[in-house]
Amino acid sequence: MRVLQVLPALNSGGVERGSVELARELVNQGHESIVLSSGGRLVEQLKAEGSRHVTMPIHRKALASFGQIRPVRRLLQELRPDVIHVRSRLPAWIIWLAWRGLPEASRPALVSTFHGMYSVNAYSAIMAKPHHLIAISQCVEQYILSNYKVAPERITIIQRGVDTRAFSPAPPEPHWLQQLYRDYPQLQGKKLILMPGRLTRWKGQEAFLAMMSELIQRDPEAHGVVVGGAEKSKEGYLAELESRTAELGLKQHVTFTGHRSDIVEFYRLADVVCHMSSKPEPFGRTLTEALAVGTPVVAFDRGGAAESLSACFPAGLVPPDDLPAFAERVHQLLNQQAHIQVHPEFKLEHQVQATLEVYRKAMTDA
Repeated sequence: MRVLQVLPALNSGGVERGSVELARELVNQGHESIVLSSGGRLVEQLKAEGSRHVTMPIHRKALASFGQIRPVRRLLQELRPDVIHVRSRLPAWIIWLAWRGLPEASRPALVSTFHGMYSVNAYSAIMAKPHHLIAISQCVEQYILSNYKVAPERITIIQRGVDTRAFSPAPPEPHWLQQLYRDYPQLQGKKLILMPGRLTRWKGQEAFLAMMSELIQRDPEAHGVVVGGAEKSKEGYLAELESRTAELGLKQHVTFTGHRSDIVEFYRLADVVCHMSSKPEPFGRTLTEALAVGTPVVAFDRGGAAESLSACFPAGLVPPDDLPAFAERVHQLLNQQAHIQVHPEFKLEHQVQATLEVYRKAMTDA
């Protein structure tokens, strides 16, 4: 099977990392994997793991991007994929219009994944055009059914799967730990509360700082670690967070590391991981990754994150936006044994096999 995944870029984020993981597994199972994007830091990994990458400017939200329709159509004629899997709205529009211009008999099967609960408008409706849709959680499936004329049988729920080979229980690698303490000596001997995720307002870094202000009153040895980078457009937000840290008197209690490619080691080192998105998130990738290494997670009880935690670690759920309750739950988990169970539907093996089954259905129906 020749599969073409299409997304805006390959930098950081759950969609990007998930696409690279799926590409690797496709190659490992003998399929041909191609990814079309505007490029990014994950391209070299993608290629090293056996996939082909095609770089085209399909990411810019501007009318000029529709100038890529003909080049993309020529690319599809050259590549002749069996399946095209679109993962984002603007690339999906370009693919759809290019695909429609192909002779009907030679059109590949088309599949989309709803990675989020997008604003409901004509622009977002493109994700519902393919005959086969993947929803990454039950709340995303309900969003599709509530907002688009899609028959339920066209939707398959496939939870984002954690790679339990990479995210497995183990102590942090000793040399890594030594280097970390050289770079951040303030972390040594502390109870580490990890806040992973790119720096953007809705991810909840401001709420994390407010929660840490409450937590250190209960446990002065707690230390917050914010792991995640700020894109150029978000550098002002990073400055705001650093200013807020100072205002709250947390400069000695919170560390910002920026973007890191060694997140699994941070999960293993952390005592508790936090998920604090300010709006319902379609899925919480950081939750299942942390749980897979055996680290407890605390999250607000809403959205896809709540689905994951309800199944794997219900003790980590707290009422939405209740920061005192959040701080108290973190404090409790610092002082008790966590009972975590990552169910099969949240593992990468299940995701890959379920996705391949969708591809086969789509090819049969094409």
